[in-house]
Amino acid sequence: MIPAAFAYHRPTSVSAAIALLADLGEDARPLAGGHSLIPMMKLRLAVPQALIDLAGIAELRGIRRDADAVVIGATTTMADLIASDELASIIPIIRETALVIADPQVRARGTIGGNVANGDPGNDMPALMQCLGASYLIAGSAGSREVAARAFYQGTYLTSLRPGEVVTGVRIPLPPAGHGWAYEKLKRKVGDYATAAAGVVMAMQNGRVAQIAIGLTNVGDTPLFAEAAGTILTGSSLDATTVDRAVAAAEAITAPASDGRGPAEYRTKMAGVMLRRALARAASPAAAR
Repeated sequence: MIPAAFAYHRPTSVSAAIALLADLGEDARPLAGGHSLIPMMKLRLAVPQALIDLAGIAELRGIRRDADAVVIGATTTMADLIASDELASIIPIIRETALVIADPQVRARGTIGGNVANGDPGNDMPALMQCLGASYLIAGSAGSREVAARAFYQGTYLTSLRPGEVVTGVRIPLPPAGHGWAYEKLKRKVGDYATAAAGVVMAMQNGRVAQIAIGLTNVGDTPLFAEAAGTILTGSSLDATTVDRAVAAAEAITAPASDGRGPAEYRTKMAGVMLRRALARAASPAAAR
């Protein structure tokens, strides 16, 4: 289908974009890579009267170190994330996750800001950002603020963004030295959303889990931060009994829909399988370093 008619704006600064959103009100939508919004417009599930294209704002694109964190601009593409050797050297799970998002054509246009901001539980970066303890930098007419990824998602396509606000970047604290990581994703074919996926970021000390964070993708109305599962694993040697308990705790917080990817019960179990795989793979670099 062809989208309904709309006005198109391409500001060159964040302040200009915010002013346009304030002037145009609820009839306007910010546009990043467009891979979520444009299909919705074609199906007439979204009918904005104006699009504000953020791609012309140079300050929103790029990766930089900021003390003990990395800041990634909102319009930085998945391809940019993959291409950054510096980013891969300090937070390698970002490249790993970006490589399983869609396909090269989509990754060339799709942005990290769009992926995290629209509240789609099928997107991969939100659960990963929860694992990493990231926060989102947000700008609006009332000023700027920062919201933790773990507190940002409220429901399907429902976030804590207020009217007229946009995500301008993602701040990610540096993981501990020698940390382990893995993002395991089950999907039907290249380019598909996950049937279920699990991300793990962990650090081990003396053969035991010192720190761990677990995120689950596309098995609930929001990305899921499996806090109870992480608590169970902390201090353990990742023995089979403890892993079984943690997987059960992670599965217990899921509530996937039954759809073309499988019945809900299957998708819940696949979340557990993905978590087991992620734990096993993340433990190897964590233990070795």
